[in-house]
Amino acid sequence: MSNSADATAGAAVIVDDLHVKRGSTAVLEGLSLAVPAGAIVGLLGPSGSGKTTLMRSIVGVQVVQSGSIEVLGLPAGTAPLRTRVAYVTQQASVYDDLTVRQNLVYFRRVLGAPASDVDRVIERTDLGTVADRLVGSLSGGQRGRVSLAAALLGEPELLVLDEPTVGLDPVLRVQLWDLFRSLADDGRTLLVSSHVMDEAKRCDRLLLMRDGELLADDTVEGLLAFTGTDDVETAFLRLIERGAPDLAPRAPDRPGPRHAAEGPDEAPEPGSEATR
Repeated sequence: MSNSADATAGAAVIVDDLHVKRGSTAVLEGLSLAVPAGAIVGLLGPSGSGKTTLMRSIVGVQVVQSGSIEVLGLPAGTAPLRTRVAYVTQQASVYDDLTVRQNLVYFRRVLGAPASDVDRVIERTDLGTVADRLVGSLSGGQRGRVSLAAALLGEPELLVLDEPTVGLDPVLRVQLWDLFRSLADDGRTLLVSSHVMDEAKRCDRLLLMRDGELLADDTVEGLLAFTGTDDVETAFLRLIERGAPDLAPRAPDRPGPRHAAEGPDEAPEPGSEATR
């Protein structure tokens, strides 16, 4: 068993005993997890499972009742993280009455990023052919890429992407995931939410959520081996069939994979809008 320093070494995000309510309804109850740096971490679960609330908490725009969140070594939402963390919401947070380039110039100035960043992110997101078109005239997929381009200004270390592939055709989805992989290869950390289980295979690690609880925190291979299944959707259903969690959420000082269906004595060996 690794010590607590080993468990959190290299973690871009550490969430410990997080509690969030909407009105009188508990959305997240005692959630604990860690997001390793330099990886694509998939946050998967059905609509209403708490994915967006968790992401909002990590970027510091969600009121939380208790618990702690450390992002890149600092408390979530603190001023120094403004240029180090980028958040792309489900709805494209860009201006329809400006061109792609005008949007990016505006956000570049807000962030204090270098002027050369505009052309860099246009090329990175393959927006060159529409750079001088009004955003309002673009397709949904193109508008989403404009939001992503704005998020890449200043080269943030952590990208939090809330269902970025919703509404995209299969070809565009593949292209976007290829971009995510290239960003991770460059050392960025990506937390990507989705309710499309077949996107899981493109992630380095998975966080599976349901009803505000963490069902699993593991690699794709580890999850499939634990559940004895061949795909993540079946694995997700298998975890639900095995019953409600009887293991408290894994605190950041406990390394290795975690699955909600494990009993206390059955833990596996340690294993492994652009808004800022």
